[in-house]
Amino acid sequence: MKHRFRIDRSHTRITAKSTIRKAIDYVRNTDLEPPYLLIDKAKVRQKVHGIGKNIRNAEVFYAVKANPDVEVLKLINGQGIGFEIASEGELNILSSIGVSSDRIITSNPIKSFRFLRMAAASGITYFSYDSEAEVLKMREYVPGANVYVRLSVPNEGSEWPLSKKFAVEVDAAEELLLYARKKGLNPVGITFHVGSQCTNIYNWNAALNKAKDLWDRAEKAGIRLSLLNIGGGYPIRYTKDVVGISAIDKNINKLIYEKFPKKMRVFIEPGRAVVGDAGIFVTRVIGKAVRGDEEWLSLDVGVFNGLMESVGGIKYRYIVEGPGEMRKWTLAGPSCDSFDVIEKDVLLPEPAVGSYVLILSSGAYTISYASEFNGFSIPKTILI
Repeated sequence: MKHRFRIDRSHTRITAKSTIRKAIDYVRNTDLEPPYLLIDKAKVRQKVHGIGKNIRNAEVFYAVKANPDVEVLKLINGQGIGFEIASEGELNILSSIGVSSDRIITSNPIKSFRFLRMAAASGITYFSYDSEAEVLKMREYVPGANVYVRLSVPNEGSEWPLSKKFAVEVDAAEELLLYARKKGLNPVGITFHVGSQCTNIYNWNAALNKAKDLWDRAEKAGIRLSLLNIGGGYPIRYTKDVVGISAIDKNINKLIYEKFPKKMRVFIEPGRAVVGDAGIFVTRVIGKAVRGDEEWLSLDVGVFNGLMESVGGIKYRYIVEGPGEMRKWTLAGPSCDSFDVIEKDVLLPEPAVGSYVLILSSGAYTISYASEFNGFSIPKTILI
């Protein structure tokens, strides 16, 4: 079938033209029924090798939660970087593709007992924490482990803030470093997270200033730290321009060079920035209706089977099959739950029922959040 899509500069400013072309070529040459997620291998490789390139002593660990598809992980594994995990499921999948424990860290400050047992057995040695209770758990399951305390930092300007559930202020973090040492662990560093999809470059400035304060306090207390884990947060384009990876890296590197020891190790945990704009969801219009003063389009992918982040405010750019008249739509998913609304007031060309819709920058936190709620299958991931 010769699918024709309406592409303009607003699309190619968000996702690389080469990625869009690969996706359209795939759609035109397959009989596979939507929905499915396409991942551009070349784009993933490009992002892997670009992140941290301008930060001295940087070591990159892909955050598996962003997209844990086994073929995606195999692709990233082939690039030689590490992985950040939080659970036994993520550890199992990495073990199944031969990732060694020295390339795995875990930055979830609260870990399950089963995961700690598995981590100990596999030889993982780097762990985050933010409470005394976690120190006691690690003392029992991974005695002598290298640990880094999670510091609370500003998340303003991040479209997916992460400052509520985890992390502590400087005073408490200092006490936790001392407590970890007292309990036989090896406190080696500090970690923080500026928030996922952080569009404010100055969040890193504030975070590094705070980390420097804690670093100096630790040294005065007799703890020689050697590691700074700056987490993730690097943004991608969804509907608008964002600060680039290179600019963020250079800003971070300048601040680190000014404030911290020259031989300090720097861990980075990108997830969204690696796979987000490499992904394009291929979906289909399965319904069209007028309800009150709203015109509705129903797609075969929605909040429950791939677009959960839309609930938190992430908005996407769409490419619609056909040359229809531009109209405002409420986009909904396929389930019979009224919560399954993707976005309102979306300006799109009117499609026919059965038309294809491409959802750009959908490679991260889509399949990983997806469920089979209401009996709808989790869309397949395909590398192109």
